[in-house]
Amino acid sequence: MRIAICAAQVPFARGGAEAHVEGLRQALEDAGHDVEIVALPFKWYPAESLLKSALAWRMVDISEVDGKSIDLAICTKFPTWAVRHPNKIAWIIHQYRQAYDWFGTPWSDLTNTPDDLALRRRIQQIDARGLGECRALFANSANTARRLEHFNGLVAEPLHVPIQLAGLSPVAREPFLFTVSRLDATKRIDLLLRSLARLHTPIRTVIAGDGPQRDDLHALATELGLSDQVTFTGRISDEEVVDYYNRCQAVYYGPIDEDFGLVTVEAFTAGKAVVTVADSGGVLELVSHGETGLIADRPCPDAIAPLIEELMTNADRAEAMGLSGKARADQITWSGVVDKLLGSLHG
Repeated sequence: MRIAICAAQVPFARGGAEAHVEGLRQALEDAGHDVEIVALPFKWYPAESLLKSALAWRMVDISEVDGKSIDLAICTKFPTWAVRHPNKIAWIIHQYRQAYDWFGTPWSDLTNTPDDLALRRRIQQIDARGLGECRALFANSANTARRLEHFNGLVAEPLHVPIQLAGLSPVAREPFLFTVSRLDATKRIDLLLRSLARLHTPIRTVIAGDGPQRDDLHALATELGLSDQVTFTGRISDEEVVDYYNRCQAVYYGPIDEDFGLVTVEAFTAGKAVVTVADSGGVLELVSHGETGLIADRPCPDAIAPLIEELMTNADRAEAMGLSGKARADQITWSGVVDKLLGSLHG
């Protein structure tokens, strides 16, 4: 088949969504299909740019190219499902959460004004129509699927995302904690730092990634007296990320209600246990307390610090949990994803 994967791309940005799309392309190509990523730039400000982006997708024609039909369009996130195609499905990374569960919170740019409320309704209408046109709906997690059903009344089948990083393996365990993510408020790296400050014994910690909170987090680490034990690497190559995963003893990943959390699958593939929090969303679909990691019952340093200390001072337990996590991650495969997505066309 000739397949178009539709991607909304923030120029010069790369994260889990990009890994999701690139991994899907490679998997479909490996299965013998002719695949192209069709990406339009995405801008969410000023607010009216959201509707312009949706209109751009509605106007683009990907039904055929140079006289040859495109057999299938796979949509991934808002507003790609606005695209017109007679045979489209969606594997939803996330909706525009600022118009849904984040509305009325500090994480949303939309406020309770007449203009923003009208924009929110239009986004919901775009989702209802675009996703309603799809022959099948999948979500990257049960968490994302629950939001879709709650807000839009649409049912999507959870389909977890395999990793794209190569070379992850439980080859070593050195006494340091690792985390990698965009440095913004929803990833709660500040919570990690405050938890480290509560430990009885200093633990070396490596924080990889960049983002708008970078300077604030550096300042917080200094204020908490953590400068000698915490290393901020900034943005690093995939090879360096793999090296840190492979060598660390455990991984921290405690975002706020994450859609899925590819970091968890990466950590498990490297055989590393994950410390997370009970409100971390899709992460909890993989982390089982005491089996593949440890889950703090609330997002506060007093709850998280003992769990970090438990894994970092008990290498044998950390190893056992990490290997259990690896067994779970090994069940999430790209071949399984391809079979599920394309199998839906015959249902």
